Amino acid sequence: MTIGDLIRLLSDGEFHSGQQLGERLGVSRAAVWKQLRKLESLGIGMEAVKGQGYRLAEPLELLDGSVIVAGLSRQARSHVARLFVEDVVPSSNQFIRERFAQGAGHGEVCLVEQQSAGKGRRGRTWVTPWGRTLMLSTGWRFESGIAAMEGLSLAAGVALSRVLEAHGVQPRLKWPNDVLLATEGGGYGKLAGILVEMSGDAAGPCEAVIGMGINMDLPDDFRASIEQPVSAVRDQAPGLTRHQLAVELLGELMPMLADFERVGFEAWQAEWNARHAFAEQEVEILQGERREAAVAEQVDVSGNLWVRCDKRRWKLTGGEISVRGRS
Repeated sequence: MTIGDLIRLLSDGEFHSGQQLGERLGVSRAAVWKQLRKLESLGIGMEAVKGQGYRLAEPLELLDGSVIVAGLSRQARSHVARLFVEDVVPSSNQFIRERFAQGAGHGEVCLVEQQSAGKGRRGRTWVTPWGRTLMLSTGWRFESGIAAMEGLSLAAGVALSRVLEAHGVQPRLKWPNDVLLATEGGGYGKLAGILVEMSGDAAGPCEAVIGMGINMDLPDDFRASIEQPVSAVRDQAPGLTRHQLAVELLGELMPMLADFERVGFEAWQAEWNARHAFAEQEVEILQGERREAAVAEQVDVSGNLWVRCDKRRWKLTGGEISVRGRS
């Protein structure tokens, strides 16, 4: 029995006694009780009523790979070699990296309910509650070398934005890898993060793992525990399901990966700049331990962000930016 097996039984909204759960899962009532206690640490609320049993305090939409595959267009499906749905893994990016090490990985997609060691940029931990996000990674092999992947994470942000905008969500993009959403109190909250990891030959075949973590529906107590402002898809699109978002996102993302080596980031440059959250605003640039203030301009055909300060103008090829008091 896994924690995912228990959650799936409880996700029907009905009460289940400890004995019923044990019989369905093939374990003792004591083992069931031990797993029920773990649910609280995963941020999953429970209701317990004497004489009736247990159920989830709120319904959870658990991912089903067959539903996602069935929803894909013919074009998207032609680019998906294999789709995995996992309950818990250290990280979906690591899962795909290991698939590459096994001689697979290209065109493969991994979706997970929860990551035990998920990471964002600069090695930060990416923490999410069970079933409240959409976390996926996909692998793609490029033949022209690492230079062919310039701007790939920015293009992925555009792909996600296109999908969300079709449902009335108004995301903004923060260079290089974040998707933001305006908050009621002003400023922006982080809606999604994108992490692209590359390996291989600088001038020859190389492999990219594109990871995306998207907040779908975050409880208030979880938001309060995060040190930065956060937002969720259902803040603006309450009816959008995780399955629907997964299907539509893969419908944008997989054809983009198939074309990227041929057309480069230039095909997505204008769309990224049109959604640029901090264009012509003063930002703080963080590169290692160095911090510097400048005005953000736009990104170029390679995905570099141009900035200026006084009479000096230069491009950022790495690091990150922030706006004090906002993001």
